[in-house]
Amino acid sequence: MTLIERYIFKIGASAFLAALGVLTAVIWLTQAMKDFDLMTTKGQSLIVFFHITSLIIPSLIMVIAPIALFIATLFSLNKLNGDSELVVTAAAGLSPYQLFRPYAALIVSVALFSSFMSLWAMPWSFRVMRDAMTEVQSDFLTRVVRPGAFNMLEPGLIFHYRDRGPGGSLLGIFMLDRRDEGQNNVYLAETGIAAKVGEQNYLVLETGTIQRQDKGATTPAMIVFDSYALDLSHFGSRADGAPLRPRERSTPVLLAYDTAEDYVKFNEGRFRAELHERFIAPLYALAMGMIAFAALGAPRTTRQNRGAAMAAAVGFALLLRVGGFGASALMARGAAAIPLAYALPLFGCALAALYAFRFAFENPFRRARTGLAAA
Repeated sequence: MTLIERYIFKIGASAFLAALGVLTAVIWLTQAMKDFDLMTTKGQSLIVFFHITSLIIPSLIMVIAPIALFIATLFSLNKLNGDSELVVTAAAGLSPYQLFRPYAALIVSVALFSSFMSLWAMPWSFRVMRDAMTEVQSDFLTRVVRPGAFNMLEPGLIFHYRDRGPGGSLLGIFMLDRRDEGQNNVYLAETGIAAKVGEQNYLVLETGTIQRQDKGATTPAMIVFDSYALDLSHFGSRADGAPLRPRERSTPVLLAYDTAEDYVKFNEGRFRAELHERFIAPLYALAMGMIAFAALGAPRTTRQNRGAAMAAAVGFALLLRVGGFGASALMARGAAAIPLAYALPLFGCALAALYAFRFAFENPFRRARTGLAAA
């Protein structure tokens, strides 16, 4: 890069980092407040609260990064034009292609950054969050839930124990599970203690019974056990059970998801949409950066209205992103929408590029006549 190109890149990159930081902080704060019960009702420390809530940041950045790039490109070009630097550099012979080079570097960098977030960081963070919430649920059952009280862990799941025993064990356990509309389960045990086996957390019940009654049955089935392990990943706000949700699975796993798996079979649309969204997300960085450059990339005098160009760019970018969300929903319904989901950002990027460099395709004699008329 030349000196002027490095200067332009520095302004654009600084604006991008500032916009990304502010937008991420604001949206993270609104999302984190939803998990404030980690401290108020589940007795967790401030460190645990920040650890768990910070794990949503990669998923936020995946969506926010193209928007931050759009804002940064508009801001930097407007600043350069307002300070008459675009006019001076154009008069000095800086072509539109040379002006675009630092922005191209910034756009590609943001697209690669978005790729890293969507393909690796986001699924990793959701998997870690799942494990952390299981740990919280284990602590909640064994340390926070008060003895003698009937605690509703979630709608349809009631937990009770009589007292605490030595070594952190729970005495006189009763649990009613009515989350499955077709079956009620009642767990009774003399003692229970939390244990971790590998990466899974369990509540091990000792000496008790399980009463299972199907809907419409007159008498329940009873199971007597000496020891029974309950997987704690089935409890709490993440009670979707042992199967990993689409966002919790790595990209290589999603690329080869098994439709024979029951959970995948009944949620194949979600798996398909999640897989393609990870590859489509970086394309919106290309489109958003190109749209912003097309709007304000040409030098304008102070007498010209830059507001109309900025409004048009915002409207087009908003329409494109809303269309992307709609295409994602259609992908979950059927595979026929996959080409549309990829075509939207690519079409937006191509259309913006044609507009940004439209004068390069005009007849040179026409450009000459236009220059003489302007003089």
